[in-house]
Amino acid sequence: MNAPAAIRNLRGPGALVLQWADGERSISHARLRGACPCSQCRAAQLAGRIAVVREDVRVERVEVQGYGVQLVFSDGHERGIYPWAYLHDLG
Repeated sequence: MNAPAAIRNLRGPGALVLQWADGERSISHARLRGACPCSQCRAAQLAGRIAVVREDVRVERVEVQGYGVQLVFSDGHERGIYPWAYLHDLG
């Protein structure tokens, strides 16, 4: 999966908007935080621990990493790199 043509971080409403070849998709910041693919979050999910994500969590920074993006959240979490295909499927 290729990178989207554009990425907009809408901090007010709390959404990441990605413009893909097949259309635009919007993903809430809370959904992104809850679906973090980092090893720490994945291990918690596999162990059956459910992380409660506050609706007011926001993406503070979007760092392009080649095959995806690293998202820095207002709760301090910044470990996950979201591959393009994963983001496309989340939307």
